Amino acid sequence: MSALNRVPSLMVRAGTASALTLAAVGGSVVIPGVASDAAAATPATKALQVAASKKGSPYKWGATGPGRFDCSGLTLYSYKKAGKKLPRTAAQQYNRTHHVSAKSRKAGDLVFFHSGSNVYHVGIYAGKGKIWHAPKTGDVVKLQKIWTKSVWYGRVS
Repeated sequence: MSALNRVPSLMVRAGTASALTLAAVGGSVVIPGVASDAAAATPATKALQVAASKKGSPYKWGATGPGRFDCSGLTLYSYKKAGKKLPRTAAQQYNRTHHVSAKSRKAGDLVFFHSGSNVYHVGIYAGKGKIWHAPKTGDVVKLQKIWTKSVWYGRVS
């Protein structure tokens, strides 16, 4: 029986609230914005799964997890769990990534929001024009459509 065929029974036993947890620990669950098992071995996909597993965690400026995050704290935490080291701030993370075009972006790439040359926000690209991110004070980690064209993409190597 394939892993995908087991999803319904896993979901029934675990409950839908546990779906993100199952994905974060390598379970076979289909979640919007998270790649399939075929790509599950890459650090980018693992980081994306970790970010998705933090859905609903509160935003806190300067926080790096595991229960609260700011934007770069979420990306740092997610990639750390995937075995990759990133610097602390969004701007430092931008400078540490391999820059890619919007056409070349892939799920798991970092999305950097900028005003001129100033990077002010970062999230993890989930595919289909959406990111997982920790938006702002009073909000929570969530999947959201990219709302501006003022973004750059970076691949963690």
